[in-house]
Amino acid sequence: MQLSPESILKKYWDHDQFRPLQKDIINAVIEGKDVLALLPTGGGKSVCFQVPAMAMDGICIVVSPLIALMKDQVENLAKKGIPALAIYSGMTFIEVKKTLQNAAFGNYKFLYVSPERLETGLFLEFLPAIKPCLIAVDESHCISQWGYDFRPSYLRIAAIREELPDVSVIALTASATKNVQDDICEKLLFNNSHARFQQSFSRPNLSYSVFEPAAKQNKLLEILKSINGSSVVYCKSRKQTQQLASFLNMHNINADYYHAGLSNKERAFRQESWINNHIDCIVCTNAFGMGIDKPDVRVVVHYQIPECLENYYQEAGRAGRDGKKAYAILLYDKEEIKELYEINTLKHPDFETLKHIYACMMNYLQVPAGIGEGQKFEFDIAHFSKTFKLNILAATYALQALAQQELIQYSENSFKPSTVEFSCSKEDIRTIEEEYPNLEPIIKGLLRNYEGIFDYPTSIYESLLVKVLKISAEEIKKNLHLLHQYGIIKYVPQSEKATMTLLKNRMYKDDFFIDVNDYSLRKKKHAERIQAITEYVYNNEDCRSLTIGNYFNDLEMEACGVCDNCINNRNSQSDKKNFKEISENILNELKKNKLTLKEIEEKSNHFPKKEIWEIIRYLQSENIISTDNSGRFQIQ
Repeated sequence: MQLSPESILKKYWDHDQFRPLQKDIINAVIEGKDVLALLPTGGGKSVCFQVPAMAMDGICIVVSPLIALMKDQVENLAKKGIPALAIYSGMTFIEVKKTLQNAAFGNYKFLYVSPERLETGLFLEFLPAIKPCLIAVDESHCISQWGYDFRPSYLRIAAIREELPDVSVIALTASATKNVQDDICEKLLFNNSHARFQQSFSRPNLSYSVFEPAAKQNKLLEILKSINGSSVVYCKSRKQTQQLASFLNMHNINADYYHAGLSNKERAFRQESWINNHIDCIVCTNAFGMGIDKPDVRVVVHYQIPECLENYYQEAGRAGRDGKKAYAILLYDKEEIKELYEINTLKHPDFETLKHIYACMMNYLQVPAGIGEGQKFEFDIAHFSKTFKLNILAATYALQALAQQELIQYSENSFKPSTVEFSCSKEDIRTIEEEYPNLEPIIKGLLRNYEGIFDYPTSIYESLLVKVLKISAEEIKKNLHLLHQYGIIKYVPQSEKATMTLLKNRMYKDDFFIDVNDYSLRKKKHAERIQAITEYVYNNEDCRSLTIGNYFNDLEMEACGVCDNCINNRNSQSDKKNFKEISENILNELKKNKLTLKEIEEKSNHFPKKEIWEIIRYLQSENIISTDNSGRFQIQ
């Protein structure tokens, strides 16, 4: 007998009730409808597909764009006693096959995969046996060509629906405009009876503010010293994260930095240190934050203007998830806005520039025209740019444009675990162990823990051998290198270098082609997003929460009352009311008699003296009142 959604929520999440809209979304999924769920950052998106999947027979396939996000969710499910699997880059063929076998024949409820995985022959071979009950597409804005984080591989998710015509789809995202929402439904082939749910973008505990300070560092210091608790500072460059973290530490704020250039191990360590409050402030690029559930962040500061409101809303929304008072603060200068529009041009290089960088890339990889499809290379963009005398930023954006045209797939950080393959025969092992007794434990450790290690290169994890053999990681690596030197194994240490995959054969020079109309429209949409964030920054009158909500088609929001504009408007209205009352009081008294300043103060003593003086000066400047020869005030 299947449990009810409420029972599942209580049993596995220990919650007594759902958040707003969650129950409606879950019911629609259980009824077999295609669903688009638009829930703000921290709104509980994962529960909307995890709970109904637990109430259904079969396994839920979750399409997710980030390895870290997959691993995090699989670990969280495991802690709740819910069996889940994930397939991600760096796994060997045997590991992937074993995972798919477990999904098909084991007692698992969730299988996390990247969108690229759905197209592989091995995945499609196992799909009928897996028998999915639901497909969940996380970060579904990535499927829209007009979204802010478009990824071509997401467009091919719909192809799996041809294999699973009776399985419904739930698409989830935190931020999508009306156009992007429509595009998601169209690209995922939603049926006419699909359901859309959009939670309010209102965050009554989150105060948005925008400042144009004369000195940003001083303003940042002032903010972080006045708001106690955990904080995030977003920067646009890796170098700046290090500089700001150093600056904050010099001023007694416990900070560290985080960016994609750090190793996986270092990023994980710094992230955990911040989550566990061993450091107060994490200074980071936008590589930080996706999928991190830390409820007690008190302030998120953007040190520069983000490229769009979508990014800003998601990143700022990481503050105050516990419902307590929190702040989202954006610092800017006018030069940054000019740079945003320049980046749009840089991000969408002209046809000839794209053609030139494409040719340079293929020459760098030494791929002849007419071949190359499916080949994968390690790719050092800094060395590439230096070799061909290219601006590294221009080269980066050109590669992104080529990826959007589905010519290449470029991964900035692609973790590949170490691999080992035995070079000697099984019969030689005993002789080797007798000759090198100090290497016997690691040889036995490899043979007992890794099936197929004699037949093909097998991914190994030094950390597992550390636990099994009870020796240090340094000793493990030293022994592996010795085995390699002696010709016993072929050992390739792990790598975290960027990779380039060619999705099509190299085009001949005169045949270079891109979809110009699509490319031009993408540039136009990017310019519109820049315009929206610019208007948000310059608008010093309208409620900031309301501006964000309206951008995402939430037309029922009311002014928040806690952003800088709402507070300034309230103070301004209060000032106007005081001005009217004080000026009327002064003029009424002067109609009766001429008065000295002290007499006016006495007759208006229920008002602040400072405001009385300011209004007297104003009335004088407007020639409404004047002073006589004795210094007494009178009506002009």
